[in-house]
Amino acid sequence: MPGDPADGGTVVEGTVTHGRQLGRELGFPTANLSVPADFPLPDGVYRSRAEVGGRRYDGMSNLGCNPTVGGGERRLETHLFDFSGELYGQSLRVELFERIRGEQTFATVEELRARIAADKAAVSALLEQ
Repeated sequence: MPGDPADGGTVVEGTVTHGRQLGRELGFPTANLSVPADFPLPDGVYRSRAEVGGRRYDGMSNLGCNPTVGGGERRLETHLFDFSGELYGQSLRVELFERIRGEQTFATVEELRARIAADKAAVSALLEQ
């Protein structure tokens, strides 16, 4: 459910589900959460933070339907920085902060990979401020 915690992030909570493994293939594995159809934020890439096993991880999240690879249902896909492990079936709470950009369609998966790398650099720069 969306929420508004004291530190300003919008919250998405749910159980991590299996996706198409494209994030993993691109070098950016993600934890996928369903979002309600009326989720209030616009589609795009956000700076995010999630808690796993009592530890907080910074990351980036894509809210949308992945138009480059054929679309699908709207969901939240979160790449956690400095995390390795499996999250399938676990409960996850993700806080969304700054919107980095809107969701885009890329001509190739390689263009998508390059843009995700640039998004990660942009989020990392925000975290260093």
